[in-house]
Amino acid sequence: MVCSGDETKLSENRFELSGEQIEEQKEYTRLAAALVEGRFAAPPKAFVHTFGCQGNVADGERLKGMLGQIGYEFTDDVTEADLVLYNTCAVREHAQDRVFGNVGALKGLKTQNRDMKIFLCGCMMQQPHVAEKIKKSYPFVDVVFGTNVIYKLPEFVYRSLKGGKMIIEIPAGDGNISEDMPIKRDSNFKAWLPIMYGCNNFCTYCVVPYVRGRERSRDPEKIVEEAKQLVKEGYKEITLLGQNVNSYGKCPDYGCNFAELLRRINDIDGDFIIRFMTSHPKDCTDELLETMARCDKVAKHLHLPFQSGSDRVLKMMNRGYTSEQYLSLLDKAYSLMPELSVTADVIVGFPGETYEDFEMTKSLVEKAGFTSMFTFIYSPREGTKASTMPDPVSAEEKSRWFKELLEMQERIAAERTAACVGKTFRALCEGRAKSGAIEARTSGNFIIEIPADDSVIGTFRDVKVTAAKTWMLYGDIT
Repeated sequence: MVCSGDETKLSENRFELSGEQIEEQKEYTRLAAALVEGRFAAPPKAFVHTFGCQGNVADGERLKGMLGQIGYEFTDDVTEADLVLYNTCAVREHAQDRVFGNVGALKGLKTQNRDMKIFLCGCMMQQPHVAEKIKKSYPFVDVVFGTNVIYKLPEFVYRSLKGGKMIIEIPAGDGNISEDMPIKRDSNFKAWLPIMYGCNNFCTYCVVPYVRGRERSRDPEKIVEEAKQLVKEGYKEITLLGQNVNSYGKCPDYGCNFAELLRRINDIDGDFIIRFMTSHPKDCTDELLETMARCDKVAKHLHLPFQSGSDRVLKMMNRGYTSEQYLSLLDKAYSLMPELSVTADVIVGFPGETYEDFEMTKSLVEKAGFTSMFTFIYSPREGTKASTMPDPVSAEEKSRWFKELLEMQERIAAERTAACVGKTFRALCEGRAKSGAIEARTSGNFIIEIPADDSVIGTFRDVKVTAAKTWMLYGDIT
């Protein structure tokens, strides 16, 4: 289902792949598998690396699922790979520069192993100017494809193995919803569950609507069935994903909004926790907050980007709310869930932002009491409105503002973590930290390091916090 920002009528096209398209890719999977079996004495190895957000990570798991069906095994060593696939991100310039650097480094490996295949996909590749740069400057790349045709990976593998020119496929449009794709999950107890794709907001700094298309919501019955299967398989944490999850189901085709979807998943029998990312303040309703408060399996953690504390800047960003509305929303959330942990995104140095605007951001941060923030210096994205706006503040000045905000948030975070000492939390044990301790994540998204053996990984444990640092808690299983 696809819906423009102001559309309220029913959409006849749900944008799901047709049976014919699905069968076509199944046939390409069989053809590619036959080529692989005949060409390699042992199963070939694929190196798959994903840049960017959780949505990209979920796509990466599906890409690996398709490669696994074709006959590839997986390696963490790019030098021994027969196929290298970079799943890219376009949100910030730094992410794009990393991709170009990594692709450039593959030239030497390709020279040593001319049969190596290099595939590039994802948000960055959905931009025509990037694809054109790859074509001109990186002719050793074999396949370039955008977000709209990830489901066609079996076809691209087959065509590339057959040989020929570089394949570039970045069709415009909103793309399809590809159900029942094979998945090779990175964890056996934590799962990403996409519920929608695309975005209708067109924030002036953001490239996502241009590379991911307009909002398309998945059928709630299919989402709930997938969640049930995950619980049956023993998954303990299910994270619902979307560019703006709380706008799920805005078009009335399915008769199910995000709050109702949460309730349906919460009603599934089993011992698991539900998380979701990312929310937009303008779509964060009272119904959603009340549902979070009532549903025992929904994590008491809300990631709610505010981006700026200045109403003038928020308007230039096209965010659709004011700083007062944002803080009022937090007041409502805390009144319903006193234990709620709120995290946020903020952009420093948006074009035209003044120091007075920045001080309003600092004021909002002081009032909000965030557990943590993801703070970014503005990065211009080609094709967005903000990239054409005058930007007189120097990079050095923006860096000073950035440092000010980090120092403030460190103080607030230290106060939040110190308040946890002596309390006991139910937490999911996730794995080994670099320190050697086990990391356990609370409902509120705090990480507690605990002394324990590997047997606790993937289980819920009650953990008492004994000490705290700015960003980290320490404790013991009770």
